[in-house]
Amino acid sequence: MDWSNVLNEVRNRLFHVYFRLSRPMTLGVRAAVLDHQGRVLLVRHSYTPGWHMPGGGVEPGETTLEALAKELREEAQIAYLSEPLLHGIFYNPRYSRRDHVAVYVVREFRSLGEHKPDREILEASFFPLEALPEATTLATRARLAEIAGERTVSPRW
Repeated sequence: MDWSNVLNEVRNRLFHVYFRLSRPMTLGVRAAVLDHQGRVLLVRHSYTPGWHMPGGGVEPGETTLEALAKELREEAQIAYLSEPLLHGIFYNPRYSRRDHVAVYVVREFRSLGEHKPDREILEASFFPLEALPEATTLATRARLAEIAGERTVSPRW
C-alpha cells in the first residue's frame, strides 16, 4: 500500500471538511493563461491528481481578481498585465452544494521567474491546447474547450 497517497487523500478530505464547516459558501478562481503560441498553463498539485488550471480559494475580504493574482504568483510565478476576462462562474458540487468557481482568461502576462516545486505545486508548465497531458482533469478540458469555442458553456464545473 502506498501510504503517501493514502495520507494525501486523507489530508485532502480533511481540508475540504474544514472548509465546508468554516465556510458554508465557497468561491474559487481559476485562470486559463494562454500564451501567444496557443499554449495553456497547467499545474500539478501535490494533494490531488491531474493537471489543472492554476487557482485557489477566494479569502474573506479578497476580490476574485486579487485572489487570481495571488494564486498565479504563488502557483506559477505569473503576473497578468491587463485585466483578465471572466469566462464564467461554475457550480462545483464535487465538494459542497455551495461551491462555485470563477474562471478567467489571461492573455497578457509576464513571468516573474521559474516556478520551483513546493509543498503545493509539483509542476507548472505550458501545453498546446491540442496536446494536453493525459491526466488533465475533465473540468479543465471542458473549460478550455469552451474558451476555444469548441463546446457550449456549461453552468456546472
